[in-house]
Amino acid sequence: MADTKSRKPASKVYHETCLSHGYTYNSSFLLHPDLDTAFKQQRLKAWQPLLTPKTVLPTLFAAGIVLAPLGGLFLFESERVNEIVINYTGCAAAGANEVALTGDLYSYKFTSDNSTVIRAPSYKTVSSPTYMNNATVNGGNVNRCVIKFSIPMELKGPIYIFYQLTNFYQNHRKYVKSLSYNQLSGEIISPVDAGASCNPVAMDPNGKMYYPCGLIANSMFNDSFSNLRLLNPANTSSDNKTYFFSETGIAWPSDKARFKQTKMPLDQITPPPNWIARYPNYTTDNLFDPQTDEHFQVWMRTSWYPTFRKLYSHYDGGALAPGTYEVQMDLNYDITAYGGTKSIVITGTSFLGDRNPFMGLAWIIMGCVCAFLGVVFLGWHFFRPRKLGDHDRLSWNQTPGARHH
Repeated sequence: MADTKSRKPASKVYHETCLSHGYTYNSSFLLHPDLDTAFKQQRLKAWQPLLTPKTVLPTLFAAGIVLAPLGGLFLFESERVNEIVINYTGCAAAGANEVALTGDLYSYKFTSDNSTVIRAPSYKTVSSPTYMNNATVNGGNVNRCVIKFSIPMELKGPIYIFYQLTNFYQNHRKYVKSLSYNQLSGEIISPVDAGASCNPVAMDPNGKMYYPCGLIANSMFNDSFSNLRLLNPANTSSDNKTYFFSETGIAWPSDKARFKQTKMPLDQITPPPNWIARYPNYTTDNLFDPQTDEHFQVWMRTSWYPTFRKLYSHYDGGALAPGTYEVQMDLNYDITAYGGTKSIVITGTSFLGDRNPFMGLAWIIMGCVCAFLGVVFLGWHFFRPRKLGDHDRLSWNQTPGARHH
């Protein structure tokens, strides 16, 4: 049964109450017509279902029948995603000789049931006077990590490269609030506004404003990844084959729309402290533009969790052939200062996204819980039934001894 409630208008109730007590009333005390509505006077009709075995049991069993199979489907689709995770935090200390990674530093997850043993990845460090984009390193050389890994089967596209950071709390309140939306949208802001929005990374010792200011921008991930290169491909005469990954189209369109290049004079702004290697100083030919830097746009969308992945590039061509691959990265980002790790993730995708069994497992567990509760309540209803609306449970119908239990 459903319970419906409706009330008289407040003005009429007030009028009838006064007359029933022999009082007179002043019409000026009546509610204004705009206030005397069902919504504002809480007279909306209400509907409240009665929880009976006939309604609860079918609901629990229906939820179990729907949730568990869907969870199994989601888990199956997640397990079909191929994924390679390589932790390269210690690559800088590896030196020029290749070092094979231990099992806790990498993860291979492939859908193929090929029983061939996959060789562990290895890495080494080389020194380079230029960055990946051939720009000259400011004041020295850059350490470059060279990783070799194996793919035992053909991987169909699209293929995505993510970077994964651990122990990085982007959801910290002071961190999340340390930015200026007005500055990032291209507006001119005052030092006072910068200090209020971007502390402690707002102004340099010379009184110049950091652009972009704030902790989020200053801590931006700045390791660079190369394209994947297949070494000694089969059935070809070439020494290697390069698969070109695109670094465009990785940010949300809404993020692109909210970033604009600054209109502030160049003599009033300076790069953040951690950007000096990339931007020694701002010039008309070397001014940071957040509207075109999609890596910056991806980074500024902060994560809720201390372990997270962010998209770096994608490959939409044909399949990746099996074989030994090489990928290089410029080591600019110091993750060890706060005890974190950094990894490169090479993965495919499904209609649910990348490989993540949590959603499937959660749905399966909830389906099983609903089905289990349905069985328990069904047994309770059969073996210890209770008449709907039974007055025996009322306190005044209980014996004195039973009331204390």
